[in-house]
Amino acid sequence: MSEEVRALHKDAQISAQKARLMADTIRGLNVDRALSVLMLSPKKSARLFEKILKSAVANAEQNNGLDVDELYVSTSKVDEGATLKRFRPKGMGRMRKRFHRRSHITVAVAERG
Repeated sequence: MSEEVRALHKDAQISAQKARLMADTIRGLNVDRALSVLMLSPKKSARLFEKILKSAVANAEQNNGLDVDELYVSTSKVDEGATLKRFRPKGMGRMRKRFHRRSHITVAVAERG
């Protein structure tokens, strides 16, 4: 198997649960097919994955000299990042916690064959 070239986005402002839906969608697809799927998706995670995937492809082409037409998404994973905890006032003098979840997104591409 050929080498993997990765791109990371740490502390993306999206919950890992929402981002994993898109990670599962593009895993194993050719790069051009994955980009077209991401461009047509209305989800916020699609914009993030599109940017990261383009970065991984550029890394593979510039740093490793891989052929762009032979690349596919070998790995796409989402890990939980730090959670910001904030408070909002609610009725009758009470407070509620609000969680601003973050995630670490990793996309790796490799050549087929």
